[in-house]
Amino acid sequence: MKSKILWFTVLLVIASLALGACTPQPAAPTAIQQAQTESSAPKPKIVLLINGTLGDKSFFDSAARGVKQAQDEFGLDVKIIEAGYDPAKWQPALEDAAANEDYDLMIMGNPEMAELLKEVAPRYPDKKFVIFDTTMDYENCENQCSNVYSILYKQNEGSYLAGLYAGLMTQQEMEGMNPEGVVGVIGGQDIPIISDFIVGYQQGAKDAGLDPASGVIVQYAGGWNDPAKGKEITKAMYQQGADIVFNVAGGTGVGIFQAAQEDRRFAIGVDSDQATVIAETDPEQADHILTSMLKNVDKSLYRAIKLFLEGSLPFGQTETLGVAEDGVGLAFNKFYDQHTPADVKARIEQAQKDLVAGKIVVESFFK
Repeated sequence: MKSKILWFTVLLVIASLALGACTPQPAAPTAIQQAQTESSAPKPKIVLLINGTLGDKSFFDSAARGVKQAQDEFGLDVKIIEAGYDPAKWQPALEDAAANEDYDLMIMGNPEMAELLKEVAPRYPDKKFVIFDTTMDYENCENQCSNVYSILYKQNEGSYLAGLYAGLMTQQEMEGMNPEGVVGVIGGQDIPIISDFIVGYQQGAKDAGLDPASGVIVQYAGGWNDPAKGKEITKAMYQQGADIVFNVAGGTGVGIFQAAQEDRRFAIGVDSDQATVIAETDPEQADHILTSMLKNVDKSLYRAIKLFLEGSLPFGQTETLGVAEDGVGLAFNKFYDQHTPADVKARIEQAQKDLVAGKIVVESFFK
């Protein structure tokens, strides 16, 4: 009798196992289902505060481009605030955004904003900030600005390449170049960071064989959004024998390009690859921009946001990005290729290698 009961029990176990094997099991979530689940989580929110406006085809547009790239790739919620060019409006804009905007990270740039952020950041210790193209005075900040990450660029290195290139190109036998060997540079304002551009540019021109005193014309426009002034100064430089004028003047530089087109001379852009940007609407004008000194704000902000999302952005510190870190460089596009002789290209390529290797040391206004 016991054996019959045991045998019946075994049959029941076997039947239940078979039934379980035939019962459909819940399928693993598909990639789409996983994405839908993840998309239901709140998106990280980024605020980009610009103490100017978009449309400069240079510095601020580059910043916006980097943030939008991160937005597309990481699924962020991004808001861009344009505070305009009136300095009186920058502090209220920053304080209002810091107090009232719902964000995980706020980004801003320029030395002018550093002093304002120094006062605001300690009041919001649980909020995070990034400031680019300047550094915080960490030691004298109330909380050592431990919630602020700063990005500096070696604009002197990038400008060295621009000056070397301009100096070599002005000595070429080609249409639009005079035999005098003179180049120019226009700064938006006479401030330290612009002086750092100019120091590097002069050293590069000198290494190309120009006399920095007589072969490099330097002038300041006194503002960042005055194309008419930029055009006026550029035309005067061309009349003084300059073949190429370097734009370090933000939106004022729009006038530099207009003058280059009208006078059949040349220009060098700044911050963004300005020839490529302008070519979308005015290819003829773009053809007069030989290259641009890239301050890769877009790449640096994309990198900062990526590190922030990974939890490894070093707040309370400053990082300085040069040629070796792809923080600065020249734009190598179709206009550069079309206008630049092979020997000049080779010289620029070697200079880049020498900068990375430390064989060329560029002077800085800050040293």
